[in-house]
Amino acid sequence: MSGASVKVAVRVRPFNSRETGKESKCIIQMQGNSTTILNPKNPKEPAKSFSFDYSYWSHTSPEDPCFASQCLVYNDIGKEMLQHAFEGYNVCIFAYGQTGAGKSYTMMGRQEEGQEGIIPQLCEDLFEKINDNNQEELSYSVEVSYMEIYCERVRDLLNPKNKGNLRVREHPLLGPYVEDLSKLAVTSYTDIADLMDAGNKARTVAATNMNETSSRSHAVFTIVFTQRKHDSETDLSTEKVSKISLVDLAGSERADSTGAKGTRLKEGANINKSLTTLGKVISALAEVDNCTSKSKKKKKTDFIPYRDSVLTWLLRENLGGNSRTAMVAALSPADINYDETLSTLRYADRAKQIKCNAVINEDPNAKLVRELKDEVFRLKDLLRAQGLGDILDTPIGSLTASPSSGQLGQAGLQSVTSIQERIMSTPGGEEAIERLKESEKIIAELNETWEEKLRKTEAIRMEREALLAEMGVAIREDGGTLGVFSPKKTPHLVNLNEDPLMSECLLYYIKDGITRVGLADAERRQDIVLSGAHIREEHCVFRSERNLNGDAVVVLLIPCEGSETYVNGKRVDSAVQLRSGNRIIMGKNHVFRFNHPEQARAEREKTPSRRPPWSPWTGPSPRGSCWRSRAST
Repeated sequence: MSGASVKVAVRVRPFNSRETGKESKCIIQMQGNSTTILNPKNPKEPAKSFSFDYSYWSHTSPEDPCFASQCLVYNDIGKEMLQHAFEGYNVCIFAYGQTGAGKSYTMMGRQEEGQEGIIPQLCEDLFEKINDNNQEELSYSVEVSYMEIYCERVRDLLNPKNKGNLRVREHPLLGPYVEDLSKLAVTSYTDIADLMDAGNKARTVAATNMNETSSRSHAVFTIVFTQRKHDSETDLSTEKVSKISLVDLAGSERADSTGAKGTRLKEGANINKSLTTLGKVISALAEVDNCTSKSKKKKKTDFIPYRDSVLTWLLRENLGGNSRTAMVAALSPADINYDETLSTLRYADRAKQIKCNAVINEDPNAKLVRELKDEVFRLKDLLRAQGLGDILDTPIGSLTASPSSGQLGQAGLQSVTSIQERIMSTPGGEEAIERLKESEKIIAELNETWEEKLRKTEAIRMEREALLAEMGVAIREDGGTLGVFSPKKTPHLVNLNEDPLMSECLLYYIKDGITRVGLADAERRQDIVLSGAHIREEHCVFRSERNLNGDAVVVLLIPCEGSETYVNGKRVDSAVQLRSGNRIIMGKNHVFRFNHPEQARAEREKTPSRRPPWSPWTGPSPRGSCWRSRAST
């Protein structure tokens, strides 16, 4: 077992438009690995200095020789963590900082060449290394899961069946885990990029329908990387399994800085609660490591509040446990953000004192199955000792079947009911059966073959596409591969959002004839389903028809009675003919741009020298674009 400190890097971004408008001054200075902050409220106060593993100066332009590019950040942090994963260690990279400090840019990056963040570069490098393997006895497999934690609730972003709040449980062998979180098999970088795109679209759908903003939730993207080596001499196979956790935390913020009220204030409080708990965990771990290094004795009173927040509970192994961990703290350089920036620096300074006891995960699957089987035998012995041994031949799953489920015959139902009554009357019997059922379920998952996992992944993909298509999110016109793209002929709506990573992620077709928009309703099936404040059951109708000459499609927007519908900022009460580029607002929160490719093309042909006011967007979503392989583009 090796004790290694958490790697900590800080990165300062350029001024944003708000800071430039307020003529902010830069209060951050960097030299080598040292970062210094000046107090603008008291210029005579000595500057506070901090030392980290890396201090990245990204405040200026790339022409500056001291400028830290996306590539440099990845080469220092991402490459090292990927190498640890190939060695068999669990690894974690998480980004922390105030809202708008540049966390998502560092982790995800942008769609432009050379602007990719740590996550896409790491995933691309992972499959490049896998493809470079020329050892026949060595094979690899990769599985991914993607979840978000919003207001202490966990949601699966890859499986449309796993709706709502997933349970976070703790197993004596596995530790904390999310029950029923889908883990999907991937075979190429394109697969992993598509799944991340799909997860982000699911996140965007939730944000549109529930009036959330994506940056208000913590996103955890996990890669389970398995290396199998077969020894031909002994005919034995060994495995190394690494869990790569890539975490984009929600931005910390102060209510007085953001002016949050009502729902947003409660939302911010939940986020700050989880980040405060994360801070308490980091401080407690730093104190423990300081005490143990001095006295070499751990006090019995030491308590790490992992369970005070879902976020810290799930990241328990990555914080002071079996993991190689790196933290990237994003900083604002502006004097108006002095308090938040100083808080982030102190946060990062505490994190670097944590030591993680990472071990190489040599063949854990076989060991885990063996320990789970031992647990099953122990539980069965416990049930036999309590006089319930005769029920072990009954399938464990049927013991919790409800009488109304219709899965059992009359005789079987009476038998199961009597068994359930015996279990309830036996002290500890119900808990033992629940634990036995849980362990057998996990054993079945671990014993799944790779082919079965691929089949399950394909089935979930088809369900996800069908669900998105039903909700009005565009898939290809031939019903094929999922992806948001701009059609060459069909008029359509593209969503707009104040968050640039969520803008232009959803696309809705305006079909020939009538396209109805409104709330989901069993009696009135809408073509485009929206929800949220001020959206009516029948909100508006799009009518697509040929003009009198029959050579062009004309699209009319007809608002329903009492609905709030705006075109280019003006509320409309009667039918209005739409032109390509019109902005449409429905209710209070749904903003779209109307695109009519044929109409735009005809206007360009009439005035070829004039550049159109907007360029038809033909690529995938901005959030998804950064996941496309540079080689493929």
